[in-house]
Amino acid sequence: MKSLYNRKWILLLLPFFLLSGCADDLDEELFGVLSPENYYKTEDQALSSVVGVYQRMSGFANYNNAWRSQELGTDEFIVVGRASGGWFSGGSYLEFVTHDVSSENGKNGDAWDEVFGVIGAANAVLQSIEESPEAENLSGPIAEVKALRAYAYFYAMDFWGNVPIVTDARIDQNNLPETSSRSEVFDFVVSEMLSAAVNLPSITEVDRAAYYPRFTKESIYAALATVYLNGEVYSGTEHWNDALEMSNKVINSNGYILEPNFIDNFTGDNYNSKELISSFSIDPSVNAGKNNYVRGALHPLHKLVYNLPFTPANGYNTFEKAFDRYDVNDIRRNYILHGPQTYLNDDPLIDPNGIQLDLIPIGEDPIAALDNEGFRVLKYVPDGQWVGRDANNDVVLMRYSDVLLTKAESLFRIGGGNSTEALGLVNDVRSRSNADPLTALSLQDIEDERSRELLWEGSRRRDMIRFGTFFTGRWKFHTSDTPESRGIYPIPSVQISSNPKLVQNPGY
Repeated sequence: MKSLYNRKWILLLLPFFLLSGCADDLDEELFGVLSPENYYKTEDQALSSVVGVYQRMSGFANYNNAWRSQELGTDEFIVVGRASGGWFSGGSYLEFVTHDVSSENGKNGDAWDEVFGVIGAANAVLQSIEESPEAENLSGPIAEVKALRAYAYFYAMDFWGNVPIVTDARIDQNNLPETSSRSEVFDFVVSEMLSAAVNLPSITEVDRAAYYPRFTKESIYAALATVYLNGEVYSGTEHWNDALEMSNKVINSNGYILEPNFIDNFTGDNYNSKELISSFSIDPSVNAGKNNYVRGALHPLHKLVYNLPFTPANGYNTFEKAFDRYDVNDIRRNYILHGPQTYLNDDPLIDPNGIQLDLIPIGEDPIAALDNEGFRVLKYVPDGQWVGRDANNDVVLMRYSDVLLTKAESLFRIGGGNSTEALGLVNDVRSRSNADPLTALSLQDIEDERSRELLWEGSRRRDMIRFGTFFTGRWKFHTSDTPESRGIYPIPSVQISSNPKLVQNPGY
């Protein structure tokens, strides 16, 4: 059950859903219906459309292709086909796994549509607000939309590198946008985020409950810390000191904590967590988003364990390699379902043949895996509140633990590997989950701790590219080096066909 403050935010979604109709026409309809002359007179009226952009961006952290594109091709995520049939998209997913995504890949094209759909919606809403007679009183919503657009461009830059920068609500078909270089997009993202942060409140200046889950200054500082952490990948120039500065802005606000219980960040009432820096409010009971992790990840028999009103799709899996990184006493390890399965009271979970379900590592055939192959990640804990197959757990975009690990890595790299403070920060995160403290620190330790703490939170591909393991690492189905050109995806061919000014990325 969502709290009253959460429902107040969700209620703002209703005009958005009523007006938007088909999601593919969102930018056109938002711009056409919500004109400055007839709608944006107050901040609440403006927010009724701003929240729609938030909701659209929730797919970046929740089940959709933009989220999958952050995880596929890494050593912690795969979607396999089952010998018994079931949900699978064949070659489209396998191209990600083998680092051989083609420009014709439909899932890559869908991710592009999702990311640029947010950008288009943000441009439409932003123009309407900025042209409103009350625009000077709407600096907050304007900043939020600019931050959302910059966040989306961060993902576009991360996925495809060289993309067009579009800030107009409508595109002139006689003057189509040209490709901007990845470094130019990096500069745009940084500039827009810094500008937006000026007009956003600090988490310490708002009623946390009433304001949730909107962006604060700290939301943008945390995002910038991540952008800067990968700055050398994006721009060719390292930005460790900038990443450290932004991390410190979040930490020094004293607005966030490591929750004593790791899993409190993912339960049905996780909106109460003081670790969440950015998240998306989900409540399918009022058509305000949906959380589908359980649907995608669990085995069909887990329906009996969690009393689900649907049968899970048996699709998402993690590798044994990701599981093996955890200490045996690490609490986070408990949320990777593996080995013999039981009910919550520890009774064996028996299949129709009278055999206890035993989840084993993925075998040699990703197209015809057995139903029990693959370890499962219980990322969001079922709380019994369902609308069909949709859960109401709010979806996490960024947590305080990520900022602590970002600061640790920045310190370590700046100090040439000699940082007692960095070691302490990593151990702070580890101790919360009962993991043994480290006595020394290496870059490998930092990468591994990020993979443990942020499993399936959309950072693994970025991290592996930054550390180089995306190209040189070895795990199931990745048995040889990957060319560095595969660190970005191809521009979808349909986009190049629609706009001949776009230039395909090198190596494709």
